[in-house]
Amino acid sequence: MKRTFLHLLYKIYSLQFFFTRPVTLGVRVMLIRDRQVLLVKHTYQNGWLIPGGGIKRKETPEQAARRECREEVGAEVGALQLIGLYTNYVEHRSDHIVLFVCHDFSIHPKTDFEIERAEFFDMDDLPDDMMEGNRKRIDEFLDGNSNHQIGYW
Repeated sequence: MKRTFLHLLYKIYSLQFFFTRPVTLGVRVMLIRDRQVLLVKHTYQNGWLIPGGGIKRKETPEQAARRECREEVGAEVGALQLIGLYTNYVEHRSDHIVLFVCHDFSIHPKTDFEIERAEFFDMDDLPDDMMEGNRKRIDEFLDGNSNHQIGYW
Protein backbone atom coordinates (compact mmCIF):
# COMPACT_ATOMS: atom_id res chain seq x y z
CA MET A 1 0.00 0.00 0.00
CA LYS A 2 2.78 2.43 0.98
CA ARG A 3 4.70 1.63 -2.23
CA THR A 4 1.58 2.30 -4.35
CA PHE A 5 0.96 5.60 -2.59
CA LEU A 6 4.58 6.75 -3.03
CA HIS A 7 4.51 5.66 -6.67
CA LEU A 8 1.36 7.75 -7.22
CA LEU A 9 2.96 10.77 -5.52
CA TYR A 10 6.01 10.37 -7.76
CA LYS A 11 3.79 10.30 -10.88
CA ILE A 12 2.05 13.52 -9.75
CA TYR A 13 5.46 15.09 -9.06
CA SER A 14 6.62 14.01 -12.54
CA LEU A 15 3.51 15.53 -14.12
CA GLN A 16 4.59 18.89 -12.68
CA PHE A 17 7.69 18.70 -14.91
CA PHE A 18 5.45 18.47 -17.98
CA PHE A 19 3.94 21.87 -17.20
CA THR A 20 6.85 23.75 -15.62
CA ARG A 21 9.83 22.21 -17.48
CA PRO A 22 12.38 23.25 -14.83
CA VAL A 23 16.13 22.88 -15.09
CA THR A 24 17.34 20.62 -12.29
CA LEU A 25 20.78 19.71 -10.98
CA GLY A 26 21.57 16.47 -9.19
CA VAL A 27 24.33 14.08 -8.23
CA ARG A 28 24.98 10.35 -8.38
CA VAL A 29 27.80 8.46 -6.65
CA MET A 30 29.16 5.09 -7.76
CA LEU A 31 30.18 3.44 -4.49
CA ILE A 32 32.58 0.71 -5.62
CA ARG A 33 34.32 -1.98 -3.56
CA ASP A 34 35.98 -5.17 -4.86
CA ARG A 35 34.47 -4.73 -8.36
CA GLN A 36 31.02 -4.43 -6.85
CA VAL A 37 28.84 -1.33 -7.07
CA LEU A 38 26.13 -0.34 -4.62
CA LEU A 39 22.73 0.21 -6.25
CA VAL A 40 19.41 1.31 -4.79
CA LYS A 41 15.80 0.60 -5.63
CA HIS A 42 13.39 3.38 -4.70
CA THR A 43 9.96 2.72 -3.22
CA TYR A 44 8.32 4.94 -5.85
CA GLN A 45 10.25 3.99 -9.01
CA ASN A 46 11.01 0.79 -10.88
CA GLY A 47 14.56 -0.31 -11.56
CA TRP A 48 17.94 -0.12 -9.86
CA LEU A 49 19.87 3.17 -9.72
CA ILE A 50 23.21 4.58 -8.66
CA PRO A 51 22.55 6.39 -5.33
CA GLY A 52 22.02 10.13 -5.58
CA GLY A 53 19.54 12.97 -5.72
CA GLY A 54 19.04 16.68 -6.09
CA ILE A 55 21.40 19.46 -5.12
CA LYS A 56 19.85 21.84 -2.62
CA ARG A 57 20.13 25.61 -2.71
CA LYS A 58 23.55 26.83 -1.46
CA GLU A 59 24.96 23.28 -1.60
CA THR A 60 27.94 22.25 -3.73
CA PRO A 61 27.79 19.06 -5.82
CA GLU A 62 30.29 17.44 -3.46
CA GLN A 63 28.23 18.36 -0.40
CA ALA A 64 25.10 17.00 -2.08
CA ALA A 65 26.87 13.76 -3.01
CA ARG A 66 27.97 13.22 0.59
CA ARG A 67 24.48 14.05 1.94
CA GLU A 68 22.68 11.80 -0.54
CA CYS A 69 24.98 8.85 0.24
CA ARG A 70 24.31 9.35 3.94
CA GLU A 71 20.53 9.75 3.49
CA GLU A 72 19.93 6.95 0.98
CA VAL A 73 22.26 4.18 2.15
CA GLY A 74 23.91 5.33 5.38
CA ALA A 75 27.32 5.72 3.68
CA GLU A 76 30.02 8.02 4.94
CA VAL A 77 32.24 8.71 1.95
CA GLY A 78 35.89 9.67 1.76
CA ALA A 79 37.57 10.98 -1.38
CA LEU A 80 35.21 11.63 -4.29
CA GLN A 81 36.47 11.56 -7.86
CA LEU A 82 34.57 13.55 -10.47
CA ILE A 83 33.55 11.39 -13.42
CA GLY A 84 31.50 13.81 -15.48
CA LEU A 85 28.47 15.98 -16.11
CA TYR A 86 25.51 14.49 -17.94
CA THR A 87 22.17 15.74 -19.24
CA ASN A 88 18.91 13.82 -19.10
CA TYR A 89 15.74 14.86 -20.95
CA VAL A 90 13.52 11.96 -19.82
CA GLU A 91 10.02 12.73 -18.43
CA HIS A 92 9.99 16.33 -19.75
CA ARG A 93 12.97 17.27 -17.61
CA SER A 94 16.09 19.23 -18.28
CA ASP A 95 18.05 17.35 -15.66
CA HIS A 96 21.81 17.77 -15.23
CA ILE A 97 23.68 15.12 -13.24
CA VAL A 98 27.15 15.38 -11.71
CA LEU A 99 28.61 11.87 -11.39
CA PHE A 100 31.25 10.90 -8.84
CA VAL A 101 32.97 7.63 -7.94
CA CYS A 102 34.12 6.68 -4.45
CA HIS A 103 36.15 3.67 -3.30
CA ASP A 104 36.67 4.89 0.28
CA PHE A 105 33.43 4.62 2.27
CA SER A 106 31.81 2.92 5.22
CA ILE A 107 28.18 1.94 5.42
CA HIS A 108 26.02 2.09 8.52
CA PRO A 109 22.76 0.47 7.40
CA LYS A 110 19.64 2.52 7.96
CA THR A 111 16.02 2.47 7.00
CA ASP A 112 14.60 5.14 4.75
CA PHE A 113 11.07 5.47 3.36
CA GLU A 114 12.53 6.39 -0.04
CA ILE A 115 14.79 3.34 -0.44
CA GLU A 116 13.21 -0.09 -0.75
CA ARG A 117 16.52 -1.95 -1.15
CA ALA A 118 20.24 -1.26 -1.38
CA GLU A 119 22.56 -4.02 -2.59
CA PHE A 120 26.04 -4.54 -3.97
CA PHE A 121 26.20 -6.06 -7.45
CA ASP A 122 29.14 -7.41 -9.37
CA MET A 123 29.92 -4.79 -12.03
CA ASP A 124 29.97 -7.52 -14.70
CA ASP A 125 26.59 -8.89 -13.61
CA LEU A 126 24.24 -5.94 -13.12
CA PRO A 127 20.51 -6.50 -12.57
CA ASP A 128 18.30 -6.71 -15.67
CA ASP A 129 15.92 -4.05 -14.38
CA MET A 130 18.61 -1.40 -13.98
CA MET A 131 17.87 2.07 -15.38
CA GLU A 132 19.65 2.37 -18.74
CA GLY A 133 21.57 5.62 -18.13
CA ASN A 134 22.94 4.22 -14.88
CA ARG A 135 24.04 1.02 -16.64
CA LYS A 136 25.83 3.07 -19.34
CA ARG A 137 27.80 5.01 -16.74
CA ILE A 138 28.99 1.82 -15.06
CA ASP A 139 29.92 0.27 -18.42
CA GLU A 140 31.90 3.42 -19.34
CA PHE A 141 33.69 3.26 -16.00
CA LEU A 142 34.62 -0.39 -16.58
CA ASP A 143 35.87 0.45 -20.09
CA GLY A 144 38.00 3.31 -18.74
CA ASN A 145 36.03 5.90 -20.75
CA SER A 146 34.68 7.92 -17.87
CA ASN A 147 37.18 10.62 -16.98
CA HIS A 148 35.60 14.07 -17.00
CA GLN A 149 32.89 13.22 -19.47
CA ILE A 150 30.21 15.57 -20.70
CA GLY A 151 27.29 13.84 -22.38
CA TYR A 152 23.75 12.47 -22.18
CA TRP A 153 22.59 10.32 -19.29
